Amino acid sequence: MINAKLAAKSHLHHQTIVKLSEQVSFGGIQLVIIGGPCAVESKEQMETVAQKLSTAPVQALRGGVYKPRTSPYAFQGMGEEGLKILAGVRSRYNMPVVTEVMSISQIEAIAAHADMLQVGSRNMQNFDLLKALGQAGKPILLKRGLAATIEEFIMAAEYILSNGNPDVVLCERGIRSFDNYTRNVLDLGAVAALKQITHLPVIVDPSHAVGKRELVAPVAKAAIACGADGLIIECHPEPEQSVSDARQALSLEDMVSLVNSLKPVAAAVERNISEELGVGLEPAPLCLSAA
Repeated sequence: MINAKLAAKSHLHHQTIVKLSEQVSFGGIQLVIIGGPCAVESKEQMETVAQKLSTAPVQALRGGVYKPRTSPYAFQGMGEEGLKILAGVRSRYNMPVVTEVMSISQIEAIAAHADMLQVGSRNMQNFDLLKALGQAGKPILLKRGLAATIEEFIMAAEYILSNGNPDVVLCERGIRSFDNYTRNVLDLGAVAALKQITHLPVIVDPSHAVGKRELVAPVAKAAIACGADGLIIECHPEPEQSVSDARQALSLEDMVSLVNSLKPVAAAVERNISEELGVGLEPAPLCLSAA
């Protein structure tokens, strides 16, 4: 028995709805699809991504501006400049944005520019950060740790909930195993279990789970079929040129094709994917000067 006083379901139909914007919510009948690059690289890049995805059934944008990298010599993100870029496309295309927070000192700036703060797998048990996010005033996307048990994952969410923030979305992104053919092992059993144990919405990150773009679509469909409330998927205007996680990034065309292919799967499990957000928007002329 997991002693999660706040995260655990109180009854069979207990389900929290986490509101990302006026049009986008996690945990209801509609699935939420989040798309975008691993890292924000330029204003032109994010403009291209937002323009393409805003006309597809994609409800939110992702893009990292502070990047936790294994090597200290790898690209670490654009920082505050990247946040301004995200805020710009968010406003122009009426699409909420999700980006990662790595430390307490970054919370205020990120919360001022983004709609949802993501806790990456490496920080799932950064308890001081989790406590601070309990007072952030913004929804939190909490990713499962690289080798975290289901109980540890739920209790990490409990830290955020117990510090005053009820808006937590769990994200299964795969756990490490002995087999390195896929980047991680996507634990869809955990998705089903989390939906039974907790009232929190649960989404899946197929990109980090498999690490190979040709495997993303099949596992994305499987995630929806087993009850996930949405997906967060990496895509890029030029995947092979991505400065981070190039091998797993989809092209924008493949991203749109994948999302459309999810519709019959969603219908089979009595869910749907909204096509209203972003369709028909006429973005203002692009200004490439610094924000």
